[in-house]
Amino acid sequence: MQALRRTRPWGAVYWNSWRRLLTQSCTRNDNPELTSDVKHRIEAHWREQLSGGQFNPKDSQDKYYVLSMFPYPSGNLHMGHVRVYTIADSVARFQRMCGKNVFQPMGWDSFGLPAENAANQRGVEPASWTEQNIAQMKEQLKRLGCSFDWNHELSTCSPKYYKWTQHLFLMLHRHGLAYQNEALVNWDPVDKTVLADEQVDANGCSWRSGAKVEKKLLRQWFIRTSAYAKQLLDGLEDPTLRDWRDIINLQRHWIGECDGYAFNLLTSASGLLRVWTTHPEHLKDPHAFLVLRSNHHLSKLKGADSLSAANPFAGTTMPVVFSDEVTFPPKSDVYLAAPSFRGEDKDLWDSYGLAFTSNGKDEESLSPANWEMLRKEVLQAATRLNVGGYRVSSKLKDWLISRQRYWGTPIPIVHCQKCGAVPVPEEQLPVSLPPKDSPKEAFLCDCPKCGEKDARRETDTMDTFVDSSWYYLRYLDAQNSERIFDTALTKKFMPVDLYIGGKEHAVLHLYYARFINHFLHSCGLSPTSEPFSRLLVQGMVMGRSFRVKGSGRYVPETEVEIVNAKKNQAVLKETKEPVVMTWEKMSKSKLNGVEPSDMFNEYGTDTTRLIILADVAPTSHRNWSSATFPGILNWQKRLWLTLQDFQQAREDQTASDVVPTSEEFLAEDAKLFDARNFYVKGATFNYRHAQQLSVAISKMQGLTNSLRRTPKHVLRHGKQFERALAAQIIMLAPMAPHFASELWSKFVAIPGRLNPASQELQWSEDVLAQRWPDIDPAYNLDLSIKVNGFENCVIKVQRTHLDKVTHSDALDIAFNTESVTSYLIDKKIRTTNFVLYPGIEAILNIYVDKAKMKQKPPTTDDAEAQPQA
Repeated sequence: MQALRRTRPWGAVYWNSWRRLLTQSCTRNDNPELTSDVKHRIEAHWREQLSGGQFNPKDSQDKYYVLSMFPYPSGNLHMGHVRVYTIADSVARFQRMCGKNVFQPMGWDSFGLPAENAANQRGVEPASWTEQNIAQMKEQLKRLGCSFDWNHELSTCSPKYYKWTQHLFLMLHRHGLAYQNEALVNWDPVDKTVLADEQVDANGCSWRSGAKVEKKLLRQWFIRTSAYAKQLLDGLEDPTLRDWRDIINLQRHWIGECDGYAFNLLTSASGLLRVWTTHPEHLKDPHAFLVLRSNHHLSKLKGADSLSAANPFAGTTMPVVFSDEVTFPPKSDVYLAAPSFRGEDKDLWDSYGLAFTSNGKDEESLSPANWEMLRKEVLQAATRLNVGGYRVSSKLKDWLISRQRYWGTPIPIVHCQKCGAVPVPEEQLPVSLPPKDSPKEAFLCDCPKCGEKDARRETDTMDTFVDSSWYYLRYLDAQNSERIFDTALTKKFMPVDLYIGGKEHAVLHLYYARFINHFLHSCGLSPTSEPFSRLLVQGMVMGRSFRVKGSGRYVPETEVEIVNAKKNQAVLKETKEPVVMTWEKMSKSKLNGVEPSDMFNEYGTDTTRLIILADVAPTSHRNWSSATFPGILNWQKRLWLTLQDFQQAREDQTASDVVPTSEEFLAEDAKLFDARNFYVKGATFNYRHAQQLSVAISKMQGLTNSLRRTPKHVLRHGKQFERALAAQIIMLAPMAPHFASELWSKFVAIPGRLNPASQELQWSEDVLAQRWPDIDPAYNLDLSIKVNGFENCVIKVQRTHLDKVTHSDALDIAFNTESVTSYLIDKKIRTTNFVLYPGIEAILNIYVDKAKMKQKPPTTDDAEAQPQA
C-alpha cells in the first residue's frame, strides 16, 4: 500500500475513500473463481446496504413513482413474483441513478377468501396466519434485493388501513354512489359467498373452489361505477397514458359504447330497477311501461303480476310485464316501451290489454319538435333526484361489493328497523372485525341516528378489489392517522409514473382503480383523473408440464424421459406411456413450478434476477428452462475475469508496453470510445424508453465482448477502457446490485487511475450512487428519416447538435438530402412526425400518398384515333 501511495498521490480524500471501498469488498484479496458460494458471500456482504429506497417526500422535483401490484401474502414467493418485482426494482434503481427521486413502496393485499380458508384448515385466526405469511414473504423480498421503501409499508387487513377504506365507502355513500339493492347473484355453495361474473368460468363453475355456481336472490351493496362510465371511456384518450397498448381496448370493451342513459327507478317491490334507454325523453310518456325478460328475478316474487315502477319524470306509475317477445338492448333484460312515441310500442300496449287513453294536450307536448327539450328536462330531473341519467352502455353493470365472508373490510352500515340503513359516524371508524365465529349478538348495536338498542351492524364485508382500488394513494401517506392521505403529497407525486403487473388485472382492477381515482379527483383529493401514466404488463412465467396422454394426469419431470424436445415427444420412464409436454403457467397442481429459494441457493439471487430478465421482453411470457441459464452464468464469469485481468494489468509494473501515443494504441482507445458510447446508448434506450430489459442485457453483453478483446497494454494505459469498464459495472447495477457492488469495490481499489479528477465518476461513492453513464458530446448519433414507416436514410449528427434539433430542423435536413427528395418527387406529403430521444437518437417520420398523375389533354392524333360513333 505504501508503494501504491507513492506512485499515485491522490491526496487524503481520495486515499481515505479508496481504503474504505477496499475494505468493503469481500473478495478483494483472494480473487477466487466465481462459484455459487462466492456469490452467496457477495450477496450476504452487500444485502443490508442495498435493501432500502432513498425517497424524499419533501422533494417533488424529478419525482418518479414506480409501483408494482402488491401481492396476496400466501407465505411464499413464486417465480411470477420474482419477475414482476425484479422488473420494478431494476427500473427504480435505474431512475435513481439518473437523478430521479424514486418512490417504490410495497404492501400486502391481505384480506380475502384464500387466507380465511387456509386459516380455517389450520385451526388458526386469519389475522395470525396472514401476519406470519407477511413476515415470511418480506424476508424473501429482501433476499431478492428489492429496494422498497419499507417506511411506507401497508397491509389492507390492518385497521389502520381499512379504517380509510370504510371512510372511502362513506364518501361514496354520501355522493349517492353506494347503495343496497336486491340482486340475483352467483353463489358459491362451497365457499358460501357471492362471486362476481368474472369469477365464474365458462362452465358455470367457481374459479376458486370449482363448485357449480348457483343463482341466489340477495340484498347486496353496490358501487355505482356506471355513473362514471363516460368519463372512464373518454379517459382512455388521455394523452398522459403511455404504453397501454391493447389494455386500452380491453378497458374500452369492458365499458362499452356509452350510447344511452341509465335510470334507477323504485319498484313496488321496494327495490331499484335499472332502466336503460337511448331516448330519455320517452320517460315523459304518461303511458310508458316496462317489459322484463320472463326469467328476470322479479318474476319470481310474490305478486309479480301486479308489479309496477315509479316514473318521477311523468308523475306516473309504470306497469311492468314479463315477456321475451321484444328486442331488448344488448346484455340488458329491461325494455322501456313508450306508446306515445313509437307505434310498435302502442301495438305492444294493446297486445297486453293495457288501456290506452289519448290526450290531445299530452300528444302535443310529446311532438318531435319538443323531444330535445324533453330529453334535457329528464336528464336534469334525474340529476336532481339522484336516480341516474348518466351516459353508459347497456351492458355495463354496477360494482357488486358485498361478500358473505369474515375476512374482509366490514361495511360501515348499521341497520335499524326505524331508520333503515344508517352510515356509521366517521368518529366511530374503524368498524373493527369481531373475533372469528362471534355470536350474532356481537353485531347488535345502538342506531347512530335514533339510538334504538336493537339495531345491528352489517355482516357483509367488502370485495378485496375495494381495498386495492386506492392503495397507490395511501402509500404516499401510509402512517397518517388523521386523514385518508395528505393531498399535498398526492399533488406532488401523483400520478404513478410506471405501474407494473399481470394482465389478469388489466380489466377489473384497473377499471375499479381508475373509477376511484376519477371519483377522488372530482372531490379534489387526487390531482389527476387517471392514476397510472404508464403501464408495463409483464408476461407470465411458464413451466414445462408433463401430462400422461389419455388420463391427463400431471407427473413430475423426474418421471419422464424426453424423446424429442423439439417435437414435444416424451414417455413415462417406467411404463413408456406417451406424455404430452406443454408450456403452462407455473402451478403446484401442474407440478411445473420452480421455487425461487431453490434458484437463490443454487445460482445466487443476482443470477436469478438476470435470468428472469434475459432473452425475452418483460411483456412476453417467459418459458423457464435451464437451457437458457449458461448465457447469464458465462457473462457473469467474463465480467469477473475482466476485473481480475484489469487488476493484474494495472499492478504489473514490469511490463514493457506499446507507447500510449502510438497509432496502434490510439486506434484501440478509439474502438473503446465508440464501444462505450454505442452500448451505453442502446442500454439506456431500453432501460428508459422501450423498457426492453432483455435487450439492455444484450447491449451490456456486447460491451463486455469489446472489453474482453482489449489488449493488455490498453488495459494498463487506456483511459477509454477505464471509462468503458466503469460504465459496464454501473449499467449492470440496477439488475444485479450485489454483484455490481462487489465489482465496483474491486474496480475502484485497483491502482493507477487514469481519470482521477473526472466529474464522470464518483470514485469515493458506491456503484448505486454513481450517475448513469452519458453519451460523449463528440459522439455521432443517428437522425433516422423514415417514409411511411420504412427507413430512407440515417444521418450522423454530433450528440451536442442532435439534442437541439427541432421538428423544423429535421425537415430542413431531410429536404436537403438527395435520397429523400428523389423518393418524394411524385408523392404528396400527408403529415410528418418527429421524435427526439435526447442523447440517444432522433426519428423523423414522413407519411405520404402517391400523387395522382394529371391526365394529358388529347392531341389531334389522339382524337383521330378514337373510334367513331
